[in-house]
Amino acid sequence: MLFAAIDIGSNAARLLFANVYEPGKKIIVEKATLVRIPTRLGEDVYTINRISQEKADNLIKTMKAFRLLIEVYKPVSYDACSTAAIREAENGSEVIERIKKESGFKVRMIDGIEEANIIRQTNIIGFEHPSNLTLYVDVGGGSTDISIMNSDEVLGVKSFNIGALRILNEKVDEKEWDKLEKWLNKYKAYFGEINIVGSGGNINKINKLYGDPFHLVLTFEKLKYAYKYLKSFTLEDRINKLGLRPDRADVIVPAAKIFLFVMKITYAKSILVPKIGLVDGLVYQLYKNNKMINNPD
Repeated sequence: MLFAAIDIGSNAARLLFANVYEPGKKIIVEKATLVRIPTRLGEDVYTINRISQEKADNLIKTMKAFRLLIEVYKPVSYDACSTAAIREAENGSEVIERIKKESGFKVRMIDGIEEANIIRQTNIIGFEHPSNLTLYVDVGGGSTDISIMNSDEVLGVKSFNIGALRILNEKVDEKEWDKLEKWLNKYKAYFGEINIVGSGGNINKINKLYGDPFHLVLTFEKLKYAYKYLKSFTLEDRINKLGLRPDRADVIVPAAKIFLFVMKITYAKSILVPKIGLVDGLVYQLYKNNKMINNPD
């Protein structure tokens, strides 16, 4: 069955079409098409606290295009969510209403805790863990959302106002880093044993370039090397010499900094990078809801 999910983030809007099937007891989500548009809403929100007319217009055009694609693909069902940028913008609700009026999408505004919970569901989609204890770290443009599980038991979920675009715009309070460290230290007894799973476009790109994308593993040493290497280039050189997209070239360094911060505190030697994100979790939710409706027993 084909499902679709939309994530309106601080850096980009994403539309995922994915086929879901269940051979035996395992749910398999197979990505069919992923469309990513760099809307960069966070550039406005983390500087002027609102979404400018220009970026709002571009977002509406993007959503109209997504609407056309959904009409062509005809998924069983779809969902659309917005995260930190729209949630924190003074005119966020107005933008949501405009999206509904002009593109027909009823966008759900979710907080960081719900976002972490949705992403964590991908635990049962496509990878095995070497340890029962798992820390899920999703780094976006506006927030870092973390959840920790021991097998199927949720030990904690927390969202922090630390994101790649926030760091670029110098909008991260030093106290927020302290809050993150303090929260992680609640699980200090497990440090060195925690299996960390990273999500977000930046960690996916870093692992593709400097890690082991085949085995989905990025070591701490390789991440540290990538951070120092990328930081040594100017923004222009990251684009022209390294071939990074402009909307990736600026945020990839601060995103690496966040992952390094978490790994250093938890004594993690490596991080799993299975290329999951909010849209993957949303597709999983849609499948489960559809299954419940059609097979209530």
